[in-house]
Amino acid sequence: MANSLDTYRTSLLSDLDGFRVEISAEAERADIVLDRPPFNIVRMPQRPQIAAVIDELDHDERVRIIVIRSEGEHFSSGGDIPGFMEASQETVSQLHKNIAAAERCTKPVIASVRGYCFGVGFELALACDFRVVSETTQMALPEIRIGMIPGSGGSARLQKMIGVSRAKNLSMRALRISGRQAYDWGIACECVPDGELETATQKLVDELRQFSPLAQRTLKKVLNESENSPLEQAMEIEGQAYGRLRGSHDFAEGVASFKEKRKPRFNGT
Repeated sequence: MANSLDTYRTSLLSDLDGFRVEISAEAERADIVLDRPPFNIVRMPQRPQIAAVIDELDHDERVRIIVIRSEGEHFSSGGDIPGFMEASQETVSQLHKNIAAAERCTKPVIASVRGYCFGVGFELALACDFRVVSETTQMALPEIRIGMIPGSGGSARLQKMIGVSRAKNLSMRALRISGRQAYDWGIACECVPDGELETATQKLVDELRQFSPLAQRTLKKVLNESENSPLEQAMEIEGQAYGRLRGSHDFAEGVASFKEKRKPRFNGT
């Protein structure tokens, strides 16, 4: 079974469809670049490939932070609409699992967004941990216009982020919101002039690299697992993780660096 899965993974990643991967070991950064301009439409074969690449990067020791960005002036105008009619009902009902790869990844994942961010493009950005947007950004879930609904986690994630009333208003009317409004609503962590998008993205990458990789992975897991939990259970999840980190090298190093008034040297253990 393992060999079969390895063969499938190798075949899946042999010819990337509509995107490329760039790795900077020096910056400890990997970029997944949507590369089907001008609108970077996401086709069906691209979805499992993106998920597989994120999984590979999650295990790549050169990479601390993953950035998903685009070539050209638009992040993505959405999916390949005719392609939905060619896929089976079972296939389309499982599409959310591919997009959720960014959420499953133990490393921080940043969406760096400009221009159109519609449909599955918006859903992919919502699955990331951070969204840095430019003032040119427009975000929308327009599926209702063609008699469909979001199918890759968009409406579900959006409801949790901004509440059911705003999520209904946005998705049931196929409304567009600007990058500035996305920031005001808490969808984006930063909104910057378009020319400053890469600078702001790299600044966030550098900031995240300063922290303990172990604490970072643990906190992401705690937040993901406790999101749907009652408060008491969420605090238990947090407390158990806190206790496990007590014996880590990174925590001991963090305490020592605090006492010695120097920068910590974390190694992720």
